[in-house]
Amino acid sequence: MPFPDRFYPVVDSIAWVKRLAALGVGTVQLRAKDLDDGAALQLVTDALAVVKGTDVKLIINDYWRAAIVAGAQHLHLGQEDLAEADLAEIRSAGLTLGLSTHDDAELETALAAEPDYIALGPIFPTTLKSMRFAPQGIPKISEWKKRVGAIPLVAIGGIKLEQAEEIFAAGADSIAVV
Repeated sequence: MPFPDRFYPVVDSIAWVKRLAALGVGTVQLRAKDLDDGAALQLVTDALAVVKGTDVKLIINDYWRAAIVAGAQHLHLGQEDLAEADLAEIRSAGLTLGLSTHDDAELETALAAEPDYIALGPIFPTTLKSMRFAPQGIPKISEWKKRVGAIPLVAIGGIKLEQAEEIFAAGADSIAVV
């Protein structure tokens, strides 16, 4: 699977993007929250400048307008942002699209949007952000992989390196770590 990579970090700053690009990481998701349009555009523009000339696939989280204006290639949306996004404009701009899912209804919504990948989480308990969803567990990965078919499935949430083998064996194509 060329995109996203088997493992990829989710980070919240240009400093992290720069550090990971210098290390040769293949895919990095930039997820900064609560920015206004101007700050989001500046962040996306700066992040794209950092990865220019590298092999890093930079995924912009949530700020779809800024991603389009700045010329990003990859976008990830949560369910709330998906509800407000213009999918036709996103597709017209040529962005790949990943979508977060946490339950059956969100999976159906995601599948209807025809994404390039689907993220399932949290797999295990996580303290990084408040979650209204219970941990999904390893069996849910197998169930959802059957449902998404050829669409790459990304596992996220509370994952430790020693769990990777079991997660991949269950059907995940990729693991994202914050």
